[in-house]
Amino acid sequence: MAKVIHVFLVKPIDGEKRRDWYFSSISAIYTVLTAEQVGASKNYLLHAGLSGNGTVITKTAIIKQSTLIGSHRKGAGEDRPE
Repeated sequence: MAKVIHVFLVKPIDGEKRRDWYFSSISAIYTVLTAEQVGASKNYLLHAGLSGNGTVITKTAIIKQSTLIGSHRKGAGEDRPE
């Protein structure tokens, strides 16, 4: 299953209403937000223990890692209930 990183900004960015951001990796966070906006450097988050559904709280954001749940689509040749 894929992971998802949820960043909730305590204060919205100037000119932006969105406070919730979702990313596929820690590195992806820093393509949109700055370390100042997140309240932590990329290196810090990489070593902060987010794996295993961890949470990091800074003065400016709450960063959580979770597992993205998807449905399994049965393909041809797989058993289907009758």
